[in-house]
Amino acid sequence: MLKKQSKADEYLHFFFACMTISSILICGCTHCFEGFLARSTFKEANDYFGRGNYKNALSKYEQIIEKYPAEKDKVLFEMGIIYAYPSNEQKDYQKSLECFEKLITDCPESGYRQDSEVMIFHINKFKSIISQQKKIDALEQEVKNKEKDIISQQKKIDALEQEVKNKEKDIISQQKKIDALEQEVNIKIFAIQNRSADKILIEKKERRLTLISKDKVLKTYNIALGGNPNGQKEREGDNKTPEGIYFIDSRNKNSRYHRSLHISYPNKKDKKRAKELGVSPGGNILIHGIKNGYSWVGDAHSAFDWTQGCIAVTDEEIEEIEKLVPNGTIVEIRQ
Repeated sequence: MLKKQSKADEYLHFFFACMTISSILICGCTHCFEGFLARSTFKEANDYFGRGNYKNALSKYEQIIEKYPAEKDKVLFEMGIIYAYPSNEQKDYQKSLECFEKLITDCPESGYRQDSEVMIFHINKFKSIISQQKKIDALEQEVKNKEKDIISQQKKIDALEQEVKNKEKDIISQQKKIDALEQEVNIKIFAIQNRSADKILIEKKERRLTLISKDKVLKTYNIALGGNPNGQKEREGDNKTPEGIYFIDSRNKNSRYHRSLHISYPNKKDKKRAKELGVSPGGNILIHGIKNGYSWVGDAHSAFDWTQGCIAVTDEEIEEIEKLVPNGTIVEIRQ
């Protein structure tokens, strides 16, 4: 019985951890001006949360919702997470549900609405499972007490044993539901987790790199390109950034450019074009950071095109992109 209870707890802990990460990553599209002003307070709240100081984290979120009402949906979502978070000894599932329900009612167009609906479903489901488990535990204890009076209460014990068998079927049924929910959560994690982008869109003309997951924009970055960026890459040494459909096929954490993700250029079309021209198509096209020793340049690097055909971002940005992009991720490069 304790083992099944623990498994339910682990399931909810895992689910809430993933939903917490989801809220952090969704915030990349926060409301422009108020989101900028509220950023430092959000950071304080997140720091308190990370240290397990949930009371102070909630206090900070209340300050945000009072000063920056445009951030109401994000605040309500994250407060809902904290109120139901498994490590919070003062957790309050009812207050958590109230936060998510208020978000849905007051902010029907919010990007957090779908995740809030998922949270409401799983919290209610978890409470139902725990309630059933308590009833089962109580029944088993009752059986143990009755077994002490086997001789005089044999008939009662026989009846109770049959009742226990029936309840054991309920246990199996509940466990199957928990297992099914765990599988469902695992599937939903990949859909709402946001740390695994399924596409990188690079727009050369806009000097922009966009991370996309399930057709939703996660985040955009300013980029620098090859020194001769216009047009398709045709040959080695032309300093052009290629155009076409590729994928991330490897990565290097010890790159000369801080960190790098290798793009699968040249593809068959690139090789055919180069062969027709009688030239080498080149290769080693990367998404990378700033050259080692020059990280102090920061955002200013994107003011001009300085690579030999690669796509460059800041060191901090390549670290973030690397975490969000697994090998195999599609890379579409447009003019």
